[in-house]
Amino acid sequence: MSNIADLIEDYILRRLAAEHNRKVELKRSDIADEISCAPSQISYVLSTRFTQDKGFVVESRRGLGGFIRIGRVPLQDLIYQDILAKIDEDIALDEVNNIIHYLFKRELIQKREAALLLQTLSTVFDKLDAKERVSFIKSLIMTLANFS
Repeated sequence: MSNIADLIEDYILRRLAAEHNRKVELKRSDIADEISCAPSQISYVLSTRFTQDKGFVVESRRGLGGFIRIGRVPLQDLIYQDILAKIDEDIALDEVNNIIHYLFKRELIQKREAALLLQTLSTVFDKLDAKERVSFIKSLIMTLANFS
């Protein structure tokens, strides 16, 4: 038999799967009534199983008129966010090349895009100062993210 946390998670995932826009708005009281659990158990499940690291965005408001809004963030968005966070003024060309290879291996970019990025960055990398380099690399990565 499943424990309460598993039942709550399954309920939320089923409701999320039924939505086409990858977002669902629920009420704690509805979940608690459906599963016969305490609202604090719902809060526990939200904070441990529906985290940003696992691809979810949760907005929650308690009290009268309260709600839980849960959205699924595509994995590729998380990957691009993580990459952007790692790009700073100390980044080396080898690290940038590794990022491009990582994106290619995960099929987030095609071979042709990877080749163009590698060539472009190897040509301009040393010609830009650190701030310009970071801005240029982040701009390229954000363009890829927006077109994926």
